[in-house]
Amino acid sequence: MTDRITKSIIVQGDVSDIYQLWANFENFPHFMENIESVTKTGSGLSHWVMKGPLGQKIEWDAETTRMEENKRIGWNSKDNSDLTTSGQVTFNPLPSNQVEVTITLQYQPPAGKLGEAVAHLFDNPERKLEEDLQRFKAYAERISTTSRMGMGR
Repeated sequence: MTDRITKSIIVQGDVSDIYQLWANFENFPHFMENIESVTKTGSGLSHWVMKGPLGQKIEWDAETTRMEENKRIGWNSKDNSDLTTSGQVTFNPLPSNQVEVTITLQYQPPAGKLGEAVAHLFDNPERKLEEDLQRFKAYAERISTTSRMGMGR
């Protein structure tokens, strides 16, 4: 069974800066609670490690399927991954230096004991995605403020 979730949040900042923060997947552990690491493994490819219950780790390889600068990023997991996932995030510039960030995520937990662990992690996935987006907003706005103050990233 595949689940699909869509959530949006308004982030204060320049669309280019917000897009670049998201496009660097290695930033994800800073704002996604259960993501332990993301490592670039090639052109458009990355390896993801998620914290699971009882010290288990859930790992998958993903491919970036679309990169439209300052507009959209799409992805899907590769075959033989612990988790089947796909989705996209869009960036819609708004007045007053704001950006609406909308993520649509589809995932299909694996079967067996690993599937049970993943199902536990995805208990109330809409709330978890909303919390991750709130952390992204705080992270992006903090980085943006630091940049404007001339302190670098």
